[in-house]
Amino acid sequence: MSTDPTQDPLVIFTPSGKRGRFPVGTPVLTAARQLGVDLDSVCGGRGICSKCQITPSYGEFSKHGVSVADDALSEWNAVEERYDRKRGLKPGRRLGCQATVQRDVVIDVPPESQVHRQVVRKAASTRVITMDPATRLYFVEVQEPDMHEPTGDLERLARALRDEWQVEHVTADVALLGKLQPVLRKGKWQVTVALYHDHRGGPSRLLDIWPGLYEDGIYGLAIDLGSTTIAGHLCDLDTGAVLASSGLMNPQIRFGEDLMSRVSYAMMNPGGDAEMTRAVREALNSLAQELATEAGIAPSAIYEATLVCNPVMHHLALGIDPVELGQAPFALATSDSLTLPAPTLDLSALNVDAQVYILPCIAGHVGADAAAVALSERPDQSDDLVLICDVGTNAEILLGNKSRVLACSSPTGPAFEGAQISSGQRAAPGAIERIEIDPATKEPRFRVIGVDLWSDDDGFDAAVAETGISGICGSGIIEAVAEMRMAGLLDPSGLIGSAEQTGTPRCIADGRTHSYVIHDGTADGGPLISVTQGDIRAIQLAKSALYAGARLLMDEMGVDKVDRVVLAGAFGAHISPKHAMVLGMIPDVALDRVTSAGNAAGTGARIALHNIAARAEIEKVVHTITKVETAIEPKFQEHFVAANAIPHATDPFPQLSAVVPLPKVSFNTGGGGGGDGGGRRRRRRG
Repeated sequence: MSTDPTQDPLVIFTPSGKRGRFPVGTPVLTAARQLGVDLDSVCGGRGICSKCQITPSYGEFSKHGVSVADDALSEWNAVEERYDRKRGLKPGRRLGCQATVQRDVVIDVPPESQVHRQVVRKAASTRVITMDPATRLYFVEVQEPDMHEPTGDLERLARALRDEWQVEHVTADVALLGKLQPVLRKGKWQVTVALYHDHRGGPSRLLDIWPGLYEDGIYGLAIDLGSTTIAGHLCDLDTGAVLASSGLMNPQIRFGEDLMSRVSYAMMNPGGDAEMTRAVREALNSLAQELATEAGIAPSAIYEATLVCNPVMHHLALGIDPVELGQAPFALATSDSLTLPAPTLDLSALNVDAQVYILPCIAGHVGADAAAVALSERPDQSDDLVLICDVGTNAEILLGNKSRVLACSSPTGPAFEGAQISSGQRAAPGAIERIEIDPATKEPRFRVIGVDLWSDDDGFDAAVAETGISGICGSGIIEAVAEMRMAGLLDPSGLIGSAEQTGTPRCIADGRTHSYVIHDGTADGGPLISVTQGDIRAIQLAKSALYAGARLLMDEMGVDKVDRVVLAGAFGAHISPKHAMVLGMIPDVALDRVTSAGNAAGTGARIALHNIAARAEIEKVVHTITKVETAIEPKFQEHFVAANAIPHATDPFPQLSAVVPLPKVSFNTGGGGGGDGGGRRRRRRG
């Protein structure tokens, strides 16, 4: 990848995905402001406030089409040196007001530098879970040492646990042995211990010991490590209560928004895999600290964690180069579940003796997150045929019932997350998340995150004054495209009509195509938020990949319809079944048979955290699931192409048609009326 010396340097910001060219010497903060990137600053660019910290990334970025050299930004200057000396900068960080653009560069804006903080919508779903955790507290009375019975303190503690609690075989590491004797004597031989029991059998592990009766509680962490977001739930290991839930952006986004981009980064940049491992482990520690602070506990009181993730995240979290996952036969280093001490994963925020259980993977591209969804939703126990879609940057799809369960992974890309969209942004206050378009007037009304009113409600302008209207997030763009189709602004092929064809001046010329304006804030210095033809294409690609994956599983199962559909993940909780169906994201089914499971992967992680029998169960279940590989199935491309139409080129979607009549419009020939959009249309020249 070479840089054209006649062009200004290209600056790409993550996680927003916004990019633009700027003259050499432009401060990063200036570039961010001109692009509408969410980068904070309150000191006027004097290097005092530290709000504009950024993290530049270097190396080959095949997804972005750039090569970032070591001298892409100006050298460290005296202002940054002074700030680092007085207040400290994290390794690799720069001040956006001081660093200037010299060559093509990829720049990550960390969460703490964003004005509008990310809303990671993966809250814990309510679920009744049978409590049988691997880590438990035991109060015991230990026999005092006796000159005539020379046994060690650990051995007598183990005997007390066997006699009082029927716990066989206890081990402890050397560091804990040093704590054992003074605690036993301080407690006058009455102590509380925390024990970890491995569901596979073997000795119980002594994690901690307190004098007397300890009642302050022990805690566990259930983590859903996604490509785009990391969600965590801090739980009481005694009651199962979720004490705090939070999330943050996966910092690996700066190396590539999708999984294959990260694999490519590891392939093309020596040490790139270690760089990504370090970034995600730091993020996991930050999340644990944040959750502990929110719950008002010490992070050292976290004695256990469960982790679910896709195969690439799995390997990078473990410190394994994911290169083999980038090429057939997509071999995993290991697909089995793992139990590891927290220090092995550099999880220093947890108790030093904490244990981390990582759920098993199903296959090379269907990971522990899909196993967690299977544990949460149990398609293998369903009487009817259920399709479960866990939608994110990568979609995990399960189809099955009591007789058989199939699984596949489909590369939907980041468009559903608001990335690769012209006015797109992550879910944060000020982002449009809901939209309706009047089919008669073609006028939109919308809601933004952080405000309960619709845009045409009294008091909306005052309510939105604090956050502003900054862009459109994933759920917003999905609803916008579906609403445009229902209002006759968009034809089945995905083409946006002109003002003359649609009868509304909101459809504006945009080069050789048209865009639909949702909100024009330019008069007040705000953004013009519109849906462009490029946005439609990005959504078409994403939804086609999802539908094609589901259809491939249906082919394998030998069926043309499913009984019900479950939408999982942050997407599933925030999009209506009607809009998903109008887009053709999922196969046709009665709308009342489409439900949301919330963050099913996170729920599966919580189930595994609280119930060791569930761990043994999912380890059995994954071996019964049949993996279908979308990357090598010829029919995937056939299904993908047919699914490009909205809702579909050949499937009539009878269930949808009965409740949502879609306008028969075609904008390719200049007419606003004829055409059902089901046929082929001529390719536009140019």
